[in-house]
Amino acid sequence: MSANEQIKQISQRIFYLRDALDISAEEVAERLSIPLEEYLSYERGERDIPISIIYETAAILGVDPTEILIGEAPRMSEYCVTRKGHGVKVERFAGYSFEALAHNFIGRDKEPMIVTINASDKHADLVSHSGQEFNYVLSGKIGVTVGSRTFELSEGDSIYFKPSIPHGQYAISETAKFLTIIDKE
Repeated sequence: MSANEQIKQISQRIFYLRDALDISAEEVAERLSIPLEEYLSYERGERDIPISIIYETAAILGVDPTEILIGEAPRMSEYCVTRKGHGVKVERFAGYSFEALAHNFIGRDKEPMIVTINASDKHADLVSHSGQEFNYVLSGKIGVTVGSRTFELSEGDSIYFKPSIPHGQYAISETAKFLTIIDKE
């Protein structure tokens, strides 16, 4: 499935959930602290939805982010095994993809994901969200911007930071892969 098709499906799920819960678009936009038109462009599938907005929207709608991402609720309450290459894959935009590793665990308070990024001329927009974040480089070399600082990390390096500070990652090598664990706080 292409990234555009995924964006449309995610957008539709957000619209249907919001509509079913009788929550106005204005209320969601206000709680996300973004302009209404920006929120509506996400909900209409006109713009790529940052992963932080998906997670915040899920919290506002009272659902697990997995329901928005894949349309199914998590089912496991004691453990969740994810076999190599079988996490839920989400293509966010060209050259950047996520593989959720605990998507099937009910009530998780951490979000572990494998992130694969490809070198490109355009760095991802900086984002911010609540909680805490840990990145561990599995292969390649990445740049991590946190606020006004940028760090170059190679295989085996890690960074732990407050993601309320605008941040973003980009590939320095042709392809890079890192584990990220986000505390959903």
